[in-house]
Amino acid sequence: MAFTLPALPYAHDALEPYIDKQTMEIHHGKHHQAYVDNLNKAVAGTENENKSLEDLLKNVGSLSPAIRNNGGGHWNHTFFWETLAPHAGGEPTGALAEAINSTFGSFDALKEKVNAAGATRFGSGWAWLIVKDGKLEVTSTPNQDNPLMDVAEVKGTPLLGIDVWEHAYYLKYQNKRPEYLNQIWNVISWAKVSERFGAAK
Repeated sequence: MAFTLPALPYAHDALEPYIDKQTMEIHHGKHHQAYVDNLNKAVAGTENENKSLEDLLKNVGSLSPAIRNNGGGHWNHTFFWETLAPHAGGEPTGALAEAINSTFGSFDALKEKVNAAGATRFGSGWAWLIVKDGKLEVTSTPNQDNPLMDVAEVKGTPLLGIDVWEHAYYLKYQNKRPEYLNQIWNVISWAKVSERFGAAK
């Protein structure tokens, strides 16, 4: 069963002005597509060919770098597109808001912590809000790693992931990664993040 590129759940220009149309076209249609294509090549004809993406990720430490990098790239980007939405942003409500306030003190404190994780991740990678042992935690991963992997420094269930690879922001923000991190909160779907939080608990 070959892996396939999922359709974007909105138009390429739907996240304007925070994420520009050209970035979305290249990021989804070229970068994400390449991860899918290379993952299919990496598993073809091996015992991993019919495994789910989740099964590959949780045992990725014993698999090839090609599966780790491209499997992570495919999972992370699929998760990322679903985390974003047009006419989104604002602040979380309900149980997620309560958990954020009790863990971090405030929503603004959470944003600061996630932004710092993304801004200080050297080179390429991701900033994450996860559930670990029933509690919220902020972490980051290098390259296309994620907290589901057996190789992750901090393991947990991802609720929110922000791509800090240059291809995610460079056309619009150039070298200003912190500015991109500030703006992306305008397109975070708290409905989706809350749904994941409910499932993770």
